[in-house]
Amino acid sequence: MAVLIHFTPAAMSAAQYDEAMRRLEAGGTWPPPGLIHHTCFGSKDKLNVIDVWETQAQFEAFGQRLLPILADIGFNPGQPAISPVHNEVNP
Repeated sequence: MAVLIHFTPAAMSAAQYDEAMRRLEAGGTWPPPGLIHHTCFGSKDKLNVIDVWETQAQFEAFGQRLLPILADIGFNPGQPAISPVHNEVNP
């Protein structure tokens, strides 16, 4: 079952987000298996992320690669809200 993951950290800057993405891409771990959709949104100093994953297990496996990168750049993403997806439309 697909899951929606919503990260609402206290503060995430565009520079932190861009650095994490740069490292994921350089490490060959972006996009990860199971990721259906990724969106980063908000103001440049208070970004949020919404992902849709095929399964929660795939999200958790990716977290094992992502969390060390975030720790290295000094960023704590906090606990995400995780919700089952009832319906998804991809025109």
